[in-house]
Amino acid sequence: MANVLAFSETRLGELRRAGLETVTAARQVADATGGQVHAVLVGAPGVAQHAAKLAAHGADVVLVMEHDAFTHYNPEAVTATLAARLGSGYRAAFFAASAMGHDLVARVAAKMKLAYASDVTEFTLSGDSVAVAHPGYTNKIVQRFVLKATPALISLRAGAVLPAESAKAGTVETLTPAVEPASVRVKVTLTEKAAGGKIDLGEAPVIVAGGRGLKEAANFALVEALAAAFGNAAVGATRAVTDDGWRPHSDQIGQTGRLVSPDLYVACGISGAIQHLAGMRTSKTIVAINKDKEAPIFKAADYGIVGDVMEVLPVLTEAVKAARAGA
Repeated sequence: MANVLAFSETRLGELRRAGLETVTAARQVADATGGQVHAVLVGAPGVAQHAAKLAAHGADVVLVMEHDAFTHYNPEAVTATLAARLGSGYRAAFFAASAMGHDLVARVAAKMKLAYASDVTEFTLSGDSVAVAHPGYTNKIVQRFVLKATPALISLRAGAVLPAESAKAGTVETLTPAVEPASVRVKVTLTEKAAGGKIDLGEAPVIVAGGRGLKEAANFALVEALAAAFGNAAVGATRAVTDDGWRPHSDQIGQTGRLVSPDLYVACGISGAIQHLAGMRTSKTIVAINKDKEAPIFKAADYGIVGDVMEVLPVLTEAVKAARAGA
């Protein structure tokens, strides 16, 4: 028997979808080892309210660490605590391949003097090792690695594992910080939410993204209208669009922007440069709208509409509205 740890990421007191994905991944490994899943939940007082949800997704034990100093990400205190905990004997530990997760897994690996695998899309137990897959060279190839050290430290690409319920007893235990949280040298003093209550790109089940084919910034209103029609969609953009100032850089999807993996990705007027595909290729279903039937985006798409995005989007928006009204 070997236990598996999952770091369940929160932001401003809210449990992120990535936190459920890491627990689900840990459950898969723990079922193979015969061990338990220990989910770590860190935040300000009150964050323990999410323990039941983690248990519903397969956590046998939820380790809660609450402190006012955890209102924002506290890298030094969390790193020291996780490294100490993992030293007690775990088969593997899963983190999200998010901004926080990338920072944290690297710190933990350095403190424990271990290698780690980042942005993993596949993982399997292979004897005494863990075999993982990681997209490389802007998704042109799949690199495969074997982690022989224990624990295997893994950051999981968003959407690589779909959150799945696997209800356990989910006992809750208090996790004591390895260092005084308020005494650390590095302190995050502010975490800002996107204006207007927008759905975060990493959390959205549907993303409607626009590119240069929209011709000008004002035409992003068509993209926003389609996103609003879905009701659970976020708006994304290509690097060219954000560089031109049509959209904020926080909307950028691609190799140098956000890596996303929604259930549905609608690419509007996007040619499909390899740098953009690197950020959204793992989406479950991709719909592309482009007047150029030879556009590279169609090679990655599950469904394609060859036509003027300016004409197609209003029709598609009305169709989505009608479908939702009849649901």
